[in-house]
Amino acid sequence: MPVKNRNMLTFYALILTQTFSLIGSRISGLAIGIWVFGDTGSATPLALVAFFTVLPMVLASSVSGVMADRWDRRYVMVLADAGQAVGTLLLLISFVSGQFELWHLYTIAAIQAIFGVFQGPAFNASVTMLIPDEQRDRANAIQQLTGPMAGIISPTIAALIYAAAGVAGAILVDLMTFVVAMIVVFMIRIPRPTQTDEGKAMQGSIWKEALGGLRYLFQRRVLFFIMLYASLINFIFSFSSILTTPYVLLRLDYNEVALGGVLSVMNLGAVVGGIIIGVWGGTRPRMRVIAPALIVSGVFMAAYGTAQTVTALAAILFMMMLPMPIINALFMSIIQVKTPPDIQGRVFAVLNQMSMLLMPLAYLLAGPLADQVFEPAVGGSGWETFAPLVGSGPGAGMGLIMIVCGLMLSITTTLVFMVPNLRNMERILPDYVPPEHITDRRTITEELPAVNPGIAS
Repeated sequence: MPVKNRNMLTFYALILTQTFSLIGSRISGLAIGIWVFGDTGSATPLALVAFFTVLPMVLASSVSGVMADRWDRRYVMVLADAGQAVGTLLLLISFVSGQFELWHLYTIAAIQAIFGVFQGPAFNASVTMLIPDEQRDRANAIQQLTGPMAGIISPTIAALIYAAAGVAGAILVDLMTFVVAMIVVFMIRIPRPTQTDEGKAMQGSIWKEALGGLRYLFQRRVLFFIMLYASLINFIFSFSSILTTPYVLLRLDYNEVALGGVLSVMNLGAVVGGIIIGVWGGTRPRMRVIAPALIVSGVFMAAYGTAQTVTALAAILFMMMLPMPIINALFMSIIQVKTPPDIQGRVFAVLNQMSMLLMPLAYLLAGPLADQVFEPAVGGSGWETFAPLVGSGPGAGMGLIMIVCGLMLSITTTLVFMVPNLRNMERILPDYVPPEHITDRRTITEELPAVNPGIAS
């Protein structure tokens, strides 16, 4: 079989395995979320789980990127799955023994996140080695379908398993999917990249190489500032998304079946978005699509805060999520095109780390603000100002949070992309050209745009 076809088959095997594993994780996560919110009646524990999940990613992503570039990326992904499987097993023991406490959940979430932090950089860097340049946007679009597809399938299955076997049954399913993922990934082969001059310059201790990814981005100021803006975007989305389960349950009078339906439709929107970018392939420059898509998503996020019925919640969430795979796939392609393959693990790791920098703060703030400020304010003095938008029933306070988050997303995106150098970043930064494709290095260098990659407008 030609190498190109074999690499494509490897890519699809990775995608299917990742989707299968995600389905298991979503099943157990949703079951645990329903159980915890039903037992405590508070959004704060769910927010704390998210906090302990994302904190190791913020602290350790740079190191994970070095490992993704130093080691066989297949082994890195197997190690990540194995560590997360151990955490799932410990959680299962906690529930089956009847000794479960919330701190168990927080601790295991942190353990799984420590191992899971190695997964992303290794997978994203592998895509570059498996997919030719002309197919990269579509490949990234397919990758963006994994989460939404898992999100469509898992709520219904989670509801059935939760009703039949409780939380323990859902966790057992998650454990089985991890085992299957490890076996499949261990059997495939991912090509190793050729070392480039940039990669040689970064060689040294783990910390030197970890900082090398940050230095690479900082020297390309446009990418660096886009990375900081991505941190703000993730803060906004994290603030609203962590409240999704309690918000929808409160709006729909604790109807778990309706919650599953709403979440499935929401993820269907992301699937449709992934299909659109997969068929369309995007346009050039990609930033002309990314900015308007973010603004549209912010508008629907604000509308989400006003929804009070199953139909409205599902329809608005569908439209809010539809642009997200398009945004993520195109941005991923930009980084892959601009970065030498042998340092992409480090660069993607730094991107993940910096873009998640504000997420722990969002998780720490969202639960207490919803439980202690916005929800208690419903129906109180001055609430009549907001009642026409969000109502005065349970969940109205969280609805106001969604409106604020949506407006922040749309307004800040508009302001950021008014800066010319951010809009034109693809023209400013030259693409990485493999040595075998360079016939006249002097000519190619002369053809690069002589633009200062700064932020000044």
